[in-house]
Amino acid sequence: MANETKEKQMDFSIKAYSRIRELKTVKSGCLVIGIFENSGLSQIASELDQAGDIAAAIKSGDISGKPGTTLLLRQTKGAAAERVLLVGLGKEDALLDKNFTVATKAISASLASVGAKDAVLALPWHDIKDRDGPWAIRQCIFSFFDTDYRSDALKSQKEPLPKGTRKIAFAMPAAHAGDARTALSQGKAIAGGVKLAKDLGNLPGNVCTPSYLAATARSLAREHRMQVQVLARKQIETLKMGSFLSVAKGSDEPPKFIVLKHLGGSAKDAPLVLVGKGLTFDSGGISLKPGAAMDEMKYDMCGAAAVLGTLQAAAELKLKLNVIGVIPSCENLPSGSANKPGDIVTSMAGQTIEILNTDAEGRLILCDALTYTERFKPAAVIDIATLTGACVTALGHHNTGLFSRHDAEHDALADELLAAGKATGDTAWRLPIEDVYHEQLKSNFADVANIGGAPAGSITAACFLDRFTKKYTWAHLDIAGTAWKGGATKGATGRPVPMLTEFLIRRAHKASGKHR
Repeated sequence: MANETKEKQMDFSIKAYSRIRELKTVKSGCLVIGIFENSGLSQIASELDQAGDIAAAIKSGDISGKPGTTLLLRQTKGAAAERVLLVGLGKEDALLDKNFTVATKAISASLASVGAKDAVLALPWHDIKDRDGPWAIRQCIFSFFDTDYRSDALKSQKEPLPKGTRKIAFAMPAAHAGDARTALSQGKAIAGGVKLAKDLGNLPGNVCTPSYLAATARSLAREHRMQVQVLARKQIETLKMGSFLSVAKGSDEPPKFIVLKHLGGSAKDAPLVLVGKGLTFDSGGISLKPGAAMDEMKYDMCGAAAVLGTLQAAAELKLKLNVIGVIPSCENLPSGSANKPGDIVTSMAGQTIEILNTDAEGRLILCDALTYTERFKPAAVIDIATLTGACVTALGHHNTGLFSRHDAEHDALADELLAAGKATGDTAWRLPIEDVYHEQLKSNFADVANIGGAPAGSITAACFLDRFTKKYTWAHLDIAGTAWKGGATKGATGRPVPMLTEFLIRRAHKASGKHR
């Protein structure tokens, strides 16, 4: 089965050239070139169109040049390739990244149904506004992976993979070939991490249990020579993680506390720690959620999935960093032993917590995980969680919510994450953490309440976590609106694996003295 999967994978490579005219002699099943609106040819298209076939096709109205429009030509004069695929890029004077992304999706969809065994993409990689060639290469790879992705692991009849083009070469000027090869490796690693996160997120709760996540972490450790430790209930009890265990006690499924380490840096280097919420199913507990769309609560472990996907990407890229993934994982179910509203539990940090709503459980498992990370003396800690519906209300499904304290160190960390998100299209928006919001979490009976009421719900959730992160630099990513899609396109997105991996790549470059 593993060999069969490997044979079906896309094969990407870089084809360096010294002069554009060399592309005319490239023998391939399909040569992909860009055109612009208003009959505009890219420089590459102009060079290839000495006989006027491409210009004639555009003049006839067969293709408009609008972003994502395509036209397949066979045996074009002046090109050695069997086919030429024209793809619209929008307006020539402003080649926008969004138009280029639309074009890459159209290319991947078109090549999926073309009979060519191989294709060469000769696009204006370096003409995209505010982007560079490496970004464009990675964007293409993401689109091909998206086209290939299937969520049919548990279907008796599998959806067939595309039988079209499986070998893709990116034609790149020789001067940029080195950077392009680096981008290719990064794009494949990030896309592979996204795929893993999607696969885990899309599995149902009766398959993807805490034990399943632990087995996945062990498998990654074996494959990529990482270190892994999985703590069971008794070990978690020994650590006095009363808050985490209070959520787990309503389910018969045993909790797991997973620690996965990619130690690519020096032993003296402080690690970066990623903490992922691993609620493999969240019914809300005694504070039961409405039945409609409750099946989507299998996605409440997407923070954990993102951590595993990011660790896989970091290991594949052999990043010279120490990166540790920490995943508290359990189910939140109603039963005779489940948490009740009004219960008070004691966290690993010794703080007591009044549980006013058992459906605000993510913060209860994360707070103990955040305390546990203190032992690593981390350079920075980022937690990733499908934490609040309030974040979806605030930001919709476009931006992840980013929270961090307001001082020089935390501002710098937040800026790094925002920049990494912008670079990958996996964007975030920063929201405040201020003392005034902490006031909403006051309890008459415990050190803190687990909810602060409806107003500013995503901010008060972040403020709750903030109480357990005072010993290191920390940021919180609320991915409730970006980790999955509902409706007809229901499925995990794999976010924020691109942002986190780009963040780690930039940290690795900074540590080595290189510039991203």
